[in-house]
Amino acid sequence: MYLTLLLATLVITIVLLVLVKNRLVIETLAVFSGAVMLVYSFLIALTVAEVGVYSFSFFLSVDALGAIIILIIGTMGFATAIYSVSYFNQETKKGIVGRTRVKQYFVLLYVFLTAMYLATTASSPIFAWISIEATTLSTAFLISFYNKPSAIEGAWKYLIINSVGLLLGFFGTMLYFTAVPSTLNGGFIGWDDLLQNANQLDPLMAKIAFIFVLIGYGTKVGLAPMHTWKPDAYSKAPAPLGALLAGALLPVAFFVILKFERVTDAVVGPEFSHQLFLVFGILSIIVAALIMFNAKNYKRLLAYSSIENAGIIALGFSFGGLGVLGAVLHMIYHSGVKAVMFFSAGNMLLTYGSDKIDKIKNALRVIPVTSVLFILGFLIVTGTPPFGIFFSKVYILSAGIASHPYVTFLAIFFMTLVFIGFLKHVTAMFLSDSEESDLVHGEKNIWLVIPPIFFVILIVGLSFTIPPFLQTLIDAVVVNY
Repeated sequence: MYLTLLLATLVITIVLLVLVKNRLVIETLAVFSGAVMLVYSFLIALTVAEVGVYSFSFFLSVDALGAIIILIIGTMGFATAIYSVSYFNQETKKGIVGRTRVKQYFVLLYVFLTAMYLATTASSPIFAWISIEATTLSTAFLISFYNKPSAIEGAWKYLIINSVGLLLGFFGTMLYFTAVPSTLNGGFIGWDDLLQNANQLDPLMAKIAFIFVLIGYGTKVGLAPMHTWKPDAYSKAPAPLGALLAGALLPVAFFVILKFERVTDAVVGPEFSHQLFLVFGILSIIVAALIMFNAKNYKRLLAYSSIENAGIIALGFSFGGLGVLGAVLHMIYHSGVKAVMFFSAGNMLLTYGSDKIDKIKNALRVIPVTSVLFILGFLIVTGTPPFGIFFSKVYILSAGIASHPYVTFLAIFFMTLVFIGFLKHVTAMFLSDSEESDLVHGEKNIWLVIPPIFFVILIVGLSFTIPPFLQTLIDAVVVNY
């Protein structure tokens, strides 16, 4: 029931956003629908924590991992809607966007959110693939939102690379389907059908299929070497969209990979998939660490950070056991902190009119609240104690030391480089001596800082205590994955 109401709310919101012309009504509708979306997301998560798997009809179901990701989407979607209203009001005052463009933004935003919900709740791998493809199409238009040549180039790069990747993922999906009779359920093959018929799948076929799936959906996650679209997309997209790309889309794509991993493990055992996660995970961390030092754009800097953290999550699932616990927690914390950092980056862009690191001078004095939030985000995302990502990294690395000590020490070394590279840029932006004299000091609007403050509070709270229902969901994920 809750799932139906959630999806109905999203569809109705999209229709109304298309029909309504008044900007105030559009903004009110976007925020109100975001609040309703968040409430239903919590109700679904509570239901899954109580009953195990929540199914509605033959086409929709939610397991523990899906419930966690639905919570992430709901929380980030609501916060993004609130932030976007104030953000685009400021851009309108500067003459950057008009009423029509704002309307297009919110329509595409809710199409994007709907597609992510459908990808997470679809009972069929094919429906999940279609939904993930829908996220590509909707966000491609948002990446080119400002119609600048560089933004259009970034959107095309994002569209082509992700479409090719998803085609490979689709091919891998078709290989899995060879194990299931075509007459089963009238041709509708779900995740459970793949798992139940896994013993009919040829082991070599299972390995080939998972490689295609991991490369295909790993492109959407942004694992190296399929990461090349991320810096361009993150830097050219509106700041609120960057938060969703990094904090919500990444776990959604990872969710699909993990669903296929369960099927593969049932055929050939976990060693094969874990080795692949290990390779792509450590490679992502190394690539991000080496590129981060020379970053010129602070939104691209956040893209490299997402590549690194995608690698850390992959390592967690590779190590298994305690590593899975760390990976799930890391996914939750990373989503929250990316909202903090992208919202703060948006505030810096509004103030300085540039996303270049060398143009941001003494920001701690110019926009103090935003600067403190970004610095806190830097400390959280790099795993500084006592924030949650420190503990999730400890869990992952502890699991890794026992089974893959050399890889683990390599990961620690390059995580340290990430911290140093990030610190270099943060120091240059916030603690430099020079200052632009013509800048207006202070934040533009209180609603530009409330969403990131909320996420900082949320992360700190979850760093020290996990609500019982969420702990139940996390435990279920550790057992199943």
